[in-house]
Amino acid sequence: MSIAPSTSDPPRKPHVPVGRVDKMSNRSNEKLRKDAHPEPHAKEEISQPADFWNRSIMLTAIIAPFIGLVAGIYYSWTVGWMGWPFLLLIIACWCVSGMGVTIGFHRLGTHSSFETYRPIRAIWMMMGALSIEGSPLVWCAVHRKHHQKSDRIGDPHSPNLHGSGFTNAVRGFIYGHCGWLLTTYWSQPDVKRYVPDLLEDKFLVWVDRFYYLWVLASLGIPALIGAAITQSWHGALLGFLWGGLVRTFMGHHITWSINSVCHMFGDRPFKSSDLSTNNLICALLGFGEGWHNNHHAFPTSARHGLQWWQLDISWLTILAMKKLGLAWNVKVPSESSLAAKKRA
Repeated sequence: MSIAPSTSDPPRKPHVPVGRVDKMSNRSNEKLRKDAHPEPHAKEEISQPADFWNRSIMLTAIIAPFIGLVAGIYYSWTVGWMGWPFLLLIIACWCVSGMGVTIGFHRLGTHSSFETYRPIRAIWMMMGALSIEGSPLVWCAVHRKHHQKSDRIGDPHSPNLHGSGFTNAVRGFIYGHCGWLLTTYWSQPDVKRYVPDLLEDKFLVWVDRFYYLWVLASLGIPALIGAAITQSWHGALLGFLWGGLVRTFMGHHITWSINSVCHMFGDRPFKSSDLSTNNLICALLGFGEGWHNNHHAFPTSARHGLQWWQLDISWLTILAMKKLGLAWNVKVPSESSLAAKKRA
């Protein structure tokens, strides 16, 4: 899906932290590094802080799952192992909500990488909403803006805009990971500009309007399952803790790592106008999303793991849907397109 460039916010070249561990060694990458620092008089604001109410909400969303993780560790240390049913609950909830983001929000909603039936589209979007990463409209709007201005002023969550040096690299990493959620990039996503097509989907508009219901469901459903497993309030608490808060913590930081880690650490086999990288660990944990340089080189591709050995669970799921007749117009780059963008 193409996104019209902004005429009021010209792109800027990114600041690139010095000493970063990546594999950008060819001439084009070196030129990108040298040109990454604008003159002092050309300095622009990276972001604007959100209002107090929105910052409070997002701080809660960042901190509460972490508190749940600490509580889970403390419980395991003092009381004992949670039990296999609750471990399976974490994995199941993580897969459902995580793939709802990677397939529903990202490849289907943001990039229209494939088409499917409306009920199936709605199911993927509901699964994504359970991740507590925002409603489909907000998530997709932010991500389209990220692609439009990737690693330049205006990118909602680039980690490469804070200047050179180790300290600035750390600042950039924290900002790109979760700090940007406290800015107007998240609280004012401008959905009318970036996702006008999605605004025509009444279901997505409804999810956006009543998104808090999906947050409650995301935490409440695991609690109900835990209660059913043990027939006790104690089981409900464990379900809320492990399947709710701890699973949310895992999902958040895996997704956020695509924004931070995959723009700082990894390799860049394809030419792109930003500093996106492929990172194996992020790819394995993120259902294929960590093949991020591949994705930025071919944004509309339903397949991110473009090599046979690059495991991409989301792509395998979409491929299975295609085989079953549940997905069509599945977009993948041609061999000639791959060759044209391949780095020497």
